[in-house]
Amino acid sequence: MRVALFITCVNDALYPRTGRAVVALLERLGVRVEFPEEQSCCGQPQYNTGYRHETEPLARRFARAFDGYDHVVTPSGSCAAMVRENYPRLGARAAAEGRGNGLAEAVAAVAPRTLELTEFLVDVLGVTDVGAYYPHTVTYHPTCHGLRALRLGDRPRRLLRAVRGLELVELPGAEECCGFGGTFAVKNAAVSAAMGADKARSITGTGAAAVCTVDNSCGTHIGGTLSRLGSAVRAVHLAEILASTEERPW
Repeated sequence: MRVALFITCVNDALYPRTGRAVVALLERLGVRVEFPEEQSCCGQPQYNTGYRHETEPLARRFARAFDGYDHVVTPSGSCAAMVRENYPRLGARAAAEGRGNGLAEAVAAVAPRTLELTEFLVDVLGVTDVGAYYPHTVTYHPTCHGLRALRLGDRPRRLLRAVRGLELVELPGAEECCGFGGTFAVKNAAVSAAMGADKARSITGTGAAAVCTVDNSCGTHIGGTLSRLGSAVRAVHLAEILASTEERPW
């Protein structure tokens, strides 16, 4: 089985530790992970802002970079949703306008093979206990793309419940958006900040030491809001929790 890591822009630029955690975790489970260096942005910021034509070269690049792999694994629900949901739409529109040049076929080949990390662990590898150890109280925030686009369901929680030493506490209003929403946070800063503050107060009220997400973009927004409110709760990506062991705390 050939597996490639799609690290995403946010993780590459700001959270390379998350990418290393994915590799450490998967290799511990016996998976050989490759990193295609041609990979770049999936085009989500451009697409969501209305620059559809400018997104097409990035979709082509993604399909080319990850051609031939059985699975493309990413520690980002939003980027996985971009590839799975919006690439086929992008290809279909380009073909309908006579500009396709094989884009629809290229993305149709790669989109179904692109999986968010918890999907790969639970659905492909068939595991929930990955041998992790994380002796902290944790609450889980299901990001919008993971919740509504990918429909991850209880996969992340099942993985967290199997972590030794971890106490999982439920987050009130968990399904409410944290307010990040990509460019939404820029275009509607006041609303975004208010939503973030509501989420941060809910998280602090759980008494957890850490809040876990499957998207570092949401984690950045939540973590920054918590910090500004003076909370000691830290935002942690799920991959870093699952990569942690007694012998090698992450």
